[in-house]
Order: sequence, then C-alpha cells, then structure tokens
Amino acid sequence: MAKLPILERKINIILASTSVFRKSLLERLNIAFEILQPNTEESRVSGESIKAMATRLAEEKAKSVAASVEDSIIIGSDQTVDCDGRLLGKPGDFERAKQQLTDMSGKTVMFHTGLCVFNSSSQKKHIACVDSAVTFRQLQEEEIVRYLRTETPYQCAGSFKSEESGIALLEQIQTDDPTGLIGLPLIACSKFLRQEGIALP
Repeated sequence: MAKLPILERKINIILASTSVFRKSLLERLNIAFEILQPNTEESRVSGESIKAMATRLAEEKAKSVAASVEDSIIIGSDQTVDCDGRLLGKPGDFERAKQQLTDMSGKTVMFHTGLCVFNSSSQKKHIACVDSAVTFRQLQEEEIVRYLRTETPYQCAGSFKSEESGIALLEQIQTDDPTGLIGLPLIACSKFLRQEGIALP
C-alpha cells in the first residue's frame, strides 16, 4: 500500500497590534499573518521598572488575543521609553511632542521593546526585551518645530521615527537589533517563530 503524503499542519500567525509600524516590520519576514487588536490597559504597575513594563505589556497583548483564538502563534510587542528615569509615552499632540524632544535633547535615552511570541495551543511563551540606547543631538527649538510639523510623530513613544527623517535628530544608536527601536525586534521574533516550527527565511 502506498504511503499517504504527510500534510503540513497550517499554523496561524497573529500580530496582536494595530500599529502600522509593526505590521510593516512583520511583513519583512514574508509570512502570512492576521491582525487582531489586543485588549490591554497600557498603564504602569506600582513599583514596576520601565523595562519590565515593556515585557509585561507585550505578554499581556499576546495573551489577550490568545484567549479568543485556537491553534495560533500570537506576537505581542510593546515599547517603553526611559528618559532620566521618567517614563515617556505617546505624546498625542504637538505641544507634548515638543516637550519630549526638548527634554531628550543632548541626552542618551533608553528605549525598551518587549516581545512575546505565544502559542495558544501549547501555552508556551517566548519572551525577550531589546534595549536601544539613543543619543540625541543638542536640538534647537526651530529644528524640533520643523521636524514635528513635517512628520507629526504624535503616536510614537519618544516623538520621533528613526526609520524616517527623525534619524537626523540623533548622534548615535546602540542596539542589538535596529528593528526593535521601530517597534518589533525581528531578530528575536524570527528566532522564536523558528522554534515554533515556522520556516524562516
């Protein structure tokens, strides 16, 4: 009797984020995935470090989506910004963004990007956090205003986009993965997906 071919089990991959930046990054891996919005409260727990907040929220995002799907690999990510020990969030408008960039001018600021890849079937989770030390130039007020009027990065923690003209605000970036600064660390994400049976590249 001829052996039947072994059929590969289809694995659903879900990005637990509506961020256009994370969607664009994950598309670079050339894998099919869905997008679902996580249901999480993005606030800091008392006594929690800024770095720990990033990994906790990444895990909570992945697990909030996992609760409503079966047999899927869910990718959650979150980013926090530490400026002199202060948590900087998404500015939301021009004035707050201007204040953030003014505060970061001439300083090295830590961006922490948490990642969780969660298997909803096995309940196995993979956790990582990529740190990016971002040193800003001494910025003049007119530079800040011109940049914000041009790029309007009001939904970006830290008020700039390193993948666009915001790179001109910087002196240097020190990180193990530059995609982490944009919002989704692809090196760690690729590693975790391979461990879950996803063929990459």
